[in-house]
Amino acid sequence: MEFLDVRTDYAFKKVFGSEQSKTILICFLNAVIYGGQDEIIDLTIVDPYQIPLLKGMKDSYVDVKAILANRTKVIIEMQVLHVEGFEQRILYNAAKLYSTQLKRSDKYTGLEPIIAVTITDFEMFAEFSRVISYWHLREKESLIKYSDDIELIFVELPKFTQTESELETVTDKWIYFLQNAGKLDFIPKTLSTEPCLAEAFDIANTAGLSEEELEIQFKRRDFIWLQQGSVSKAKKDGLQEGMEIGKQEGMEIGKQEGMEIGKQEGKLEVARNMLQQGLPLETVVACTGFTEEALKRND
Repeated sequence: MEFLDVRTDYAFKKVFGSEQSKTILICFLNAVIYGGQDEIIDLTIVDPYQIPLLKGMKDSYVDVKAILANRTKVIIEMQVLHVEGFEQRILYNAAKLYSTQLKRSDKYTGLEPIIAVTITDFEMFAEFSRVISYWHLREKESLIKYSDDIELIFVELPKFTQTESELETVTDKWIYFLQNAGKLDFIPKTLSTEPCLAEAFDIANTAGLSEEELEIQFKRRDFIWLQQGSVSKAKKDGLQEGMEIGKQEGMEIGKQEGMEIGKQEGKLEVARNMLQQGLPLETVVACTGFTEEALKRND
């Protein structure tokens, strides 16, 4: 058997955001948000995935939206690249979903809570080793919670190091599935005993896909791998050249000013390398922070 890599946009949307994914999504959200407790009993998936809508996708992320039985709205996002402005986009999307509930004549008391679950294929918070972190709005010193209306939850896949034999909780098993499904050629015994995970593997099984679906999946996987590799190489090459420039400039105009110039030159070299390796201009802008005009001017 062969399974889709659910870290890619197409596979993630198919497994968690299709019409037959309702039970799977309920189990997954209960595992991630409530530690395996059956708090969510029903939900509605908003805009279930359709293959034609994914053909032109160029982003490094995809999201699934759902409305829970208690009217809480949930955004589940998979992000594979740590691009410029990523953290701000998470806040913006959550705040936008929260604020757009209100019509002109509505009262603020009618606003329903928002939960934004973000799964990253990179580390976000070096300050701690926890795989899942939960964020609320709190008072700075007393830590008294201001409101539960907007909650941010992050799942950092690189921090998860458990092997199959070390999986203990249903939450562990779901994270293992996210991280490893695309590398497996059979369903691990410890995961097959969980009905929802067995169902998720069934949807992710490539044997049940059409040629069109397989082609989309392979192209998306290759595109994401190319982006990851290109960004990594561009940063390495650009930072190395930036350090050399910084050293030379530092000798002439002072260490601090020279290092600032070197830093900018390094970022510019990163951008040049990314463009030379065929990455879309919008991706380079997002990763480096340069405007399109600046990149064209320094090309």
